[in-house]
Amino acid sequence: MNIHEHQAKELFREYNIPVSTGSVAFSKDQIEQSVNEVSGPTWVVKAQIHAGGRGKGGGVKVVSSSEDAVSSAEKMFGMNLITPQTGKKGKIVNRVYIENGSDIEKELYLSCLVDRATSKIAFIVSKMGGMDIETVAKDTPDEITTVIIEPSKGVSDTDLEKMSTALNLDKNLSNQFSSLIRNLHQFFVEKDASLLEINPLIITKDQNLLCLDAKVNFDDNALFRHPEIEKLRDLNEEDQYEQEAAKYDLAYIKLDGNIGCMVNGAGLAMASLDIIKMYGGDPANFLDVGGGATKEKVSNAFQIILSDESVKGILVNIFGGIMRCDIIAEGIVAAAKELKISVPLVVRLEGTNVEEGKSILNNSGIDIVSAMDLDDAAKKIVKLV
Repeated sequence: MNIHEHQAKELFREYNIPVSTGSVAFSKDQIEQSVNEVSGPTWVVKAQIHAGGRGKGGGVKVVSSSEDAVSSAEKMFGMNLITPQTGKKGKIVNRVYIENGSDIEKELYLSCLVDRATSKIAFIVSKMGGMDIETVAKDTPDEITTVIIEPSKGVSDTDLEKMSTALNLDKNLSNQFSSLIRNLHQFFVEKDASLLEINPLIITKDQNLLCLDAKVNFDDNALFRHPEIEKLRDLNEEDQYEQEAAKYDLAYIKLDGNIGCMVNGAGLAMASLDIIKMYGGDPANFLDVGGGATKEKVSNAFQIILSDESVKGILVNIFGGIMRCDIIAEGIVAAAKELKISVPLVVRLEGTNVEEGKSILNNSGIDIVSAMDLDDAAKKIVKLV
């Protein structure tokens, strides 16, 4: 689950993580009050969307008067902000954050995440702050330092020294940095975060560290422990299809193609997307119905796939282990009849009760194209679409 910058900074304040004073406006009527809550003499007006690169799309403005701050915020409110991370559709700005400007001497990069290779928390730092970390990794990989935190020890003095040295910090800044890292680590663990990124982390001209930006993601599976985090969810920033899928415990991610996919198992789903691409098609979604899907769950999955107007064909790829192929077939037939599916439908079944499942499909009276294996299924749906 993602949250907005202003929400992340509010949480940071609870952990004594240094951030600027700021105020958020949730409507145009609140803009003037929010601006007046920031003392200046420089105001930074920031569009609040779940995407990076806001400044490149006009979503960040630095102004030197409260009047200009109000004007900039009013223009920003309701705009369709397009950044490198939003795609061509962009995102509508429904809230604006106004904060005090800072005298910047140097910009650094800092992030913390769960490292999949080691299953431990890792801190990543670089002197190349303010830039896309992907660009830094590609062009100057030596400028990035990764420190893996040993869970049984927490953040050690050795870890801190390695990061401080990589950032070339003097003693005063190293002391501030040590406190910052320990507080961020505590926040990350206690709140079950999965990623936090501060880009840039700045050194001000009066030699203080300040988190100028804050991006935080949380582990969805741990939200039951954090109602205070879950209430920060902004449904306007989440895909409507993904919201609907979550109601039925379906793992769904919207993609940009036109071939709807319904698969059981994340690995098989990824393989299905890959082979569709290999034969020249474009998947419209990732959808994993899970290992124990019911007939109703399959029907709900079809409804979500078909609610996407870009879908011009559907591939169902099921390997029945715990899930029986005959149950899946019944769900496919019920959904096809109820929803009056008019796009090409290719089904590949394999596993438990596969013959019974194929018989149900063949005797359904519905135009369903049967496939022998995944390769055959991908070829057929790409050709039909």
